[in-house]
Amino acid sequence: MIQLYDTLSIYNADYAVEFALAESIQPSVDARVWTIRLRSGVVFHNGKSVTAEDVVYTLRRILDPANPKDAAPSLASVDPNNIRIVDSLTLQLTLKHPDVTLPEALAVYSTGVVPVGYDPRHPVGSGPFTYSSFTPGKESTFLRNDRYWRPGEPYVDKVTIVDYPDETARVNALLAGQVDAIDELPLGQIGSVGRRPDLRVLESETGGWLPLTMRVDTPPFDDDRVRQAFRLVVDRGQMVRQVLGGHGVVANDLYARFDPAYLSSAPQRHQDIAQAKALLRQAGHENLTVELVTAPVATGLVESAHLFAQQAAAAGITVHVRQVDPGVLYGDNYLKWPFAQDYWFTRNYILQATEGSLPGTPFNETHWTDPRYVSLVTQARATVDQNTRTSLLRQAQQIEYDRGGYIIWGFFNQIGAHTAKLNGLAPHKSGIPLSDYELRTVWFSA
Repeated sequence: MIQLYDTLSIYNADYAVEFALAESIQPSVDARVWTIRLRSGVVFHNGKSVTAEDVVYTLRRILDPANPKDAAPSLASVDPNNIRIVDSLTLQLTLKHPDVTLPEALAVYSTGVVPVGYDPRHPVGSGPFTYSSFTPGKESTFLRNDRYWRPGEPYVDKVTIVDYPDETARVNALLAGQVDAIDELPLGQIGSVGRRPDLRVLESETGGWLPLTMRVDTPPFDDDRVRQAFRLVVDRGQMVRQVLGGHGVVANDLYARFDPAYLSSAPQRHQDIAQAKALLRQAGHENLTVELVTAPVATGLVESAHLFAQQAAAAGITVHVRQVDPGVLYGDNYLKWPFAQDYWFTRNYILQATEGSLPGTPFNETHWTDPRYVSLVTQARATVDQNTRTSLLRQAQQIEYDRGGYIIWGFFNQIGAHTAKLNGLAPHKSGIPLSDYELRTVWFSA
């Protein structure tokens, strides 16, 4: 998606929103009506100009109630029937309700603009590379878009993305010079790769997180005291040291660490086995036995499950770790597991909540439905004044901190590696590997 398509806005390396295909995205004073002005002279891979009509088509395609796309929850405030084309490069959205997050939502990579009549079997976008070939599970190939709108970019003629079946094969491909860069460098390989003069390690501080998810509507996790006890058995520092090899920071059961409204004032939780035991005793769940479902879908996820089980044992909790294939974790039982794991990239608070912490969202894995919380987030999304919005969001975070269904023990660094001859990759806070996969910026030195 990132190679083929451009979005209206984009997150920069510091996770701030910048304009991309859009020249401007301007709200009315109440954030109910938004005017989007496109850059002139931008063309799709097939030579057709990018127009307001294409943006309308893209938004309606994403929001199609019969077949909503991945970005639909983040764009839920957009009324597809209330979009007005002002001229060929300008459109106006009248939202269902005020929404200050629209520029952020339009920066998500799955909102790439496509032409009217788009056929995914023959993908056409306006991105830095054009489609050449795709073999599912193996590799995809892209060619330089000579008419790309960013001056001089992309710098390479061809990009091939290879899907390796396991991390050993991926690392060996880099070591043997078969590929120029890899994502998800295993922690155990950082030292050996870093010592080679012909290779470079790329490490990014991110807001990415690997939560344990407790269903708040299912015993024993339907009791606040049990959820609180489970948070208190975690030695977060040990998690970061052992699971992430120190390549991350301790978290405090709250996501969106880069959001200006992040509740940094919440008391940092530390392991407290005595208090955890007392809470379980009060809840009538001493000597509790639970199953924790995990899968190797992100670096450190399975390891964190086993370490949590060891830590929980001190409080009399027996945790049976059940490792399944990724397809099983995200299969028919996804969102049904009473106690499981997941992983998320960086998001600011409101957009993360609209993905996973509000009723009806597609990834509400904890089945969190707190009415007061829902009211606060809904109000915040419609509040233009930043100070008022921050106050609302901090109240919402306090509720989630006190009785939510997530255990968030740390934020991971994203680690990749590349040859020393490859330039243009830099740390990026998005949590998406290899500088947000913006391969349009890479180039080779002699």
